[in-house]
Amino acid sequence: MTGAHRRILVVEDDPETADQLVEELTTSGYDVDLAANGREALSQGAARDYAVITIDRMLPDIDGITVMRQMRDGGIAVPFLIISALGEIDDRVRGLRAGGDDYLVKPFSFVELLARLEALGRRSETVAKETILRVGDLAIDLISRTASRHGRKIPLLPKEFQLLEYL
Repeated sequence: MTGAHRRILVVEDDPETADQLVEELTTSGYDVDLAANGREALSQGAARDYAVITIDRMLPDIDGITVMRQMRDGGIAVPFLIISALGEIDDRVRGLRAGGDDYLVKPFSFVELLARLEALGRRSETVAKETILRVGDLAIDLISRTASRHGRKIPLLPKEFQLLEYL
């Protein structure tokens, strides 16, 4: 990940784990934001562009899977790395099918976490370059055929979208 694409949102409710993740990722050169619950994750995820979001499945208010689904429904296409103590095959499959791009079981090696973040970040940059047009604070997603400004969706009819895309 390069430049501005090194911003990561860590969604973790356990203060000790969250502090360790933030410290290690910051030391590794990432800009890290922290959300301690699902509501904070939804708010921060909609407000900023992240290269990757790491998310715990078991959060105190809204579980991680619901957070991912709501973000996906809201047009947020950032890759999700699920980090969870729930490590059974069914748990991992459910997380990946719910919108997760990768799954890491606790406890984990920080070196492996970094490798997975780098891989997801590379994919994120490639997809973003190819499918999202940006002019200032206006973003046009060519895949979902949506437009947003300052992170807020702009309702457009199909012809309006085509005209905006052309311009």
